[in-house]
Amino acid sequence: MGENEASLPNTALQGKKMAYQKVNADQRAPGHSQYLDNDDLQATALDLEWDMEKELEEPGFDQFQLNSAENQNLENSETADLNLDPIQPATSPKGRFQRLQEESDYVTHYTRSAPKSNPRNFCRLLKIFCTAIILFISGILIGYYSHKNCPSNATSSGTLDLHLYQEILKTIQGEDIKKSFRNLVQLYKSEDDMDISKKIKTQWTSLGLEDVQLVNYSVLLNLPGLSPSSVTLSSSGQCFHPNGQPCSEEARKWSSQDLLYSYAAYSANGILEAEVIDVSYGNADDLKRIKKMKNVTNQIALLKLGKLPLLYKLSLLEKTGFGGVLLYIDPCDLPKTANLSYNTFMVSLNPGGDPSTPGYPSIDGSFRQHRSNLTSLLVQPISASLVAKLISLPKDRTTNGACSPLELPNNEERIVNMKIQTVTKFETVTNVVGYLKGVTFPDRYVIVGSHHHTAHSYNRQEWASSTAVITAFIRALMLRVKRGWRPDRTIVFCSWGGTAFGNIGSYEWGEDFRKVLQRNVVAYISLHSPVRGNSSLHSVASPSLQQLVAEKNKFNCPRRDQCPKTNISSEQIQDDADYFINHLGVPTVRFTYEDIKTLEGPSFLSEALFPKHATKIEEMDPFFNLHETITKLSGEVILQIANEPVLPFNALDIALEVQNSLKGDQTTTPQLLALASRLRESAELFQSDEMRPANDPKERDPMRVRMLNDLLQDMEKSFLVQHAPPGFYRNILYHLDGKTSQFSILLEAWEHCKSLASNETLQEALSEVLNSINAAQVYFKAGLDVFESVLVGKN
Repeated sequence: MGENEASLPNTALQGKKMAYQKVNADQRAPGHSQYLDNDDLQATALDLEWDMEKELEEPGFDQFQLNSAENQNLENSETADLNLDPIQPATSPKGRFQRLQEESDYVTHYTRSAPKSNPRNFCRLLKIFCTAIILFISGILIGYYSHKNCPSNATSSGTLDLHLYQEILKTIQGEDIKKSFRNLVQLYKSEDDMDISKKIKTQWTSLGLEDVQLVNYSVLLNLPGLSPSSVTLSSSGQCFHPNGQPCSEEARKWSSQDLLYSYAAYSANGILEAEVIDVSYGNADDLKRIKKMKNVTNQIALLKLGKLPLLYKLSLLEKTGFGGVLLYIDPCDLPKTANLSYNTFMVSLNPGGDPSTPGYPSIDGSFRQHRSNLTSLLVQPISASLVAKLISLPKDRTTNGACSPLELPNNEERIVNMKIQTVTKFETVTNVVGYLKGVTFPDRYVIVGSHHHTAHSYNRQEWASSTAVITAFIRALMLRVKRGWRPDRTIVFCSWGGTAFGNIGSYEWGEDFRKVLQRNVVAYISLHSPVRGNSSLHSVASPSLQQLVAEKNKFNCPRRDQCPKTNISSEQIQDDADYFINHLGVPTVRFTYEDIKTLEGPSFLSEALFPKHATKIEEMDPFFNLHETITKLSGEVILQIANEPVLPFNALDIALEVQNSLKGDQTTTPQLLALASRLRESAELFQSDEMRPANDPKERDPMRVRMLNDLLQDMEKSFLVQHAPPGFYRNILYHLDGKTSQFSILLEAWEHCKSLASNETLQEALSEVLNSINAAQVYFKAGLDVFESVLVGKN
């Protein structure tokens, strides 16, 4: 990012009333602390220093004497000369800027002429002299004890905050998380999550968290029928359950609940007998190729999970004319350690929230739509072992150590009969919500989210892992709160219900409190499934928070030369952050440990929810060291966002992300590139101005800091588009996966355009992106104009 600083001309801020002068990073004076002066962490921030020449030209400064102040280290508050009353350097909340403070009576106090001696008034002068000496000594004593009791702003906003965070986080231990995890796993005894929710509330309350609430919603759930689904080969009459076992009474008893919960929630019901057609991953090219070969109307698609959102692929299959889908995960897409060939899984076809109240909360009196299915397709998840039986493949498919993907030969025909029966009914979904009120900005919320179980035993260990981590952070935080400390902003802890059915709990709460959340939420920190593997730390963050996340990754690595490459991206994630990202435009962060093979493989495999025995948390993290790391990384981000006077968000990184998303995109137009360039220019100016309230004495009043934070917290809202393909994020700053840099809706529109004669879809997508970039450009420009107008009015 270094070149981004140098690229802004030094004349960019000329003509403004603020007397700022930009300097390069290599021109800073020595003496910065390691924490505050890390070029790797805040490389895009533009360094500013006070223009002393303009200050000296102002009236009243003709007799101003600096006494070699230019040799003072203005960036290290800890070594500053405390006797220099007129100039007291201090660091800003981000530690990259300087502030010069002036005494209002400096000129009159230090430029007053000495009284001329008069022998006739010697006694009178002697009295005055003695009085002055007494006052001088008293002033020194008062100043000494005042300074001793009141630490400098720089220290409190920099070093003391860092020590405070470390003091809170050091109490988090992996062994304690492990005990909590085991207790939570043992709590699971019933299908009703109300019991779990009550126990979580009791535990959070016992730790000292105030105002812990149970928030209930009656929602429409799609549950398995009385008997498992089945797939029957028409040629032989063999009947199989989704896991590949024969439809016998013994197999049903072997794992009846797992068989029942191998289903697609909100799928269509019924019986369909048709030919199975292998569509691979089901993208536009796959379907275009298949349609040239066969008539697909009312046939059954054999579909692999991954590479694209499931809802999007199903929408393509539905439009193409398919009647059913057999969904599976190819073993070649999974890590070698994951032996899931015979495991069944569940998927949800719900885009989010209660299907009976789309777009509005499920509160008493709301109109309810009785929707038994959300697609016309019959969708059935099946195991890889059943796929192998359907296409008559041998068990051993490895050749020369390489895995051979499952594939149905084009010249063979398979007729199957699939039977799906589910039931829909209204049930209660419960969220646990607890508040730790802030002292300075109590109406600004940092939301921390985890989830608890809702469906059979799926994600049993994952929800216990998620809940153990959030509880460990609450415990550490409340130990400090009991000693009198509180964060500046309110921290809201949420354990969501209904996650497995389409993030229902978080959606309903978000829709219920939408107006409040739109105005008050500054960030969402996700603790959803923190440990999925043990080989790589993977961080997902909004562009405005990627620098903060990179900073935490580096500071939590003991030896820089052995730190793994920072793996940070803005990509779609499958968890309860969905509503906050796509409907509120809230900056989001999530840390997880993953398996390297999972990160290298197709995305969206996590849409599959495996049963309890599929994920063994204690095998992946026996000492819970990974859980401890995730808790501390997330905790430090939470504390910094909740406690910094100025939100640690980066405006310029958003503009850079937009430009990167347009690089190499064959759909990009000159208008888009020009607008992205103007956005970057405005963001650079905004970035250089965003620390003004922390640096200029004339702008130190709380109202100006509040104005700045309001601008920072709403930066990403401009990028919420009205229309996005099913399963795609409405927030276009997020990509489909970590390997894709282009805007997702433009990629999809381009693929759609290639198979059609019209390019209307592409033009609509281009317009959505164009309007988003323009809205952001107008937003940053308006922010600059507001601050400049206020400044002119003051001057």
